[in-house]
Amino acid sequence: MADAMNIREARAHLAEVISRAEAGEITVITRKGERVGAVVPIEILDAIEEAEDELLAREARKHLDEPTVTMAELMADLFGSPADSAGSAA
Repeated sequence: MADAMNIREARAHLAEVISRAEAGEITVITRKGERVGAVVPIEILDAIEEAEDELLAREARKHLDEPTVTMAELMADLFGSPADSAGSAA
């Protein structure tokens, strides 16, 4: 179980919190009793980022064979082409 401390305590004991992360421990930071963040060992952050990259790559591979559009086509689809709004005045 991760230890928890409020922001004031974490600020006052930041060096200790960092040392605990280096030792592999997680410290949960709270505000008004609610969990708002955590100081984690860098290996945990690296693993999360690698997993996120892998998930994004898998999702991208699913769409490799789909047709693509230019940025101009995308913008026109989202906002209408300039020709569509040229004749209209509010």
